[in-house]
Amino acid sequence: MNEMTVRERGVDEARVAAAVREILAAIGEDPDREGLKRTPHRVARMYAEMFSGMRIDPREYTRTFFTENYDEMVVLRDVSFVSMCEHHLLPFEGKAHIAYLPDGRVIGVSKLARVVEAFARRPQVQERLTTQVADLLMNELHAKGVAVVMEAVHSCMTCRGVKKSGSVMVTSAVRGECCTNSATRAEIMSLLHVGRVK
Repeated sequence: MNEMTVRERGVDEARVAAAVREILAAIGEDPDREGLKRTPHRVARMYAEMFSGMRIDPREYTRTFFTENYDEMVVLRDVSFVSMCEHHLLPFEGKAHIAYLPDGRVIGVSKLARVVEAFARRPQVQERLTTQVADLLMNELHAKGVAVVMEAVHSCMTCRGVKKSGSVMVTSAVRGECCTNSATRAEIMSLLHVGRVK
């Protein structure tokens, strides 16, 4: 596979590598020792991948839709994602569960997963990630309602600080009829609030 240019990646890898080298020196390590010599470049490539969503407009995944006379719930559960907490630059990962009530427009199931991925691959907080997915689907699909539930394990909580492994954070964003119609909301939440991150 050809190496992508800085322009294509949108990340100045040389600058990231230089910064990582400085961090290694600042913690008392020798960035020139064998095990660390290539680490700054590896981290730079990882950051280019982890933050690739900064250069993607998630709306592009909703531009191709199908006109269907379908007004029942569309539900996609267990969309895995990994994002980077913007507070400590440590990953959080979990699953997104999505439901929407179409108003004549449906999109391919893979596009829902791509929307999650595009927003997740940015410096994030889970609360914002959840609302971004819900708002985009509500607005771009002109849906009658949208509900998004995300469950994630945050390594900034499990491997540092309070160090509580096994803790799962759950966030939700509910829009339109999924919010205002109590029966619809209860039905959707019963379908979306399933499982836990394992």
